[in-house]
Amino acid sequence: MSRPRVVLFDLDDTLFAHREAVDAGIVSYLGELGGAYAGADASGSVALWNSLEEQHYHSYLAGELDFEGQRRARARDFAASLGVELADAEASDWFQSYLAHYRGGWRLHDDALPALDALVEADAAVRFGLITNGELGYQLGKIERVAIGPRLEHIVASGELGVTKPDRRIFEHAVALFGVDPSTAVYVGDRLRTDAIGAAHAGLAGVWINRRGVEPSADERADAAAAGVQRIASLSELPALLARL
Repeated sequence: MSRPRVVLFDLDDTLFAHREAVDAGIVSYLGELGGAYAGADASGSVALWNSLEEQHYHSYLAGELDFEGQRRARARDFAASLGVELADAEASDWFQSYLAHYRGGWRLHDDALPALDALVEADAAVRFGLITNGELGYQLGKIERVAIGPRLEHIVASGELGVTKPDRRIFEHAVALFGVDPSTAVYVGDRLRTDAIGAAHAGLAGVWINRRGVEPSADERADAAAAGVQRIASLSELPALLARL
């Protein structure tokens, strides 16, 4: 392909430092709660909270829970691990209190803005967009906080469109907004199958940013290779990668 003029990104853990904010947020919140939560092991609590996010957020994406329902389920299951039972209203309030701590850590990854600047320096005509699995209003709150919105020409959220990654239709919808062929666009995301392989199957160049050195399964490696997925460890590597493409 020629040098791509449209570069699309995932939000959480690609541009936005979601995992870091989650980890700091739950530890901070436990310190505030005290009581039954006071003796909770920090590393174990972080691991459990991350696991519950994966479990229940994917239930939301699959349509098994609504957005508030997955929040309540996460709070309820976490509290239950420490012997605390929460009714639905209590679980919603618990999660809302946690959110204040999570929001306190909202920021971009350090490599995000320098990478965007480098891409513009290499090609002033490059256009940026975002595709995220989530509720549009909630994700826009993050985008506004980190002041990256003016750089993004289009923002596509699964909660608004009704289609989630890796369904090819969400990628096709995004490139159609730009008025370009999928073969001229790149998508960068932190989940190998959901982001990079999904984008590649829709005809885009799929780029997997593997910040934590995750080792994919044999099936994922094979599928990524067949789809021509590119792998980077930091967004600082992206300008050089796109120049090679």
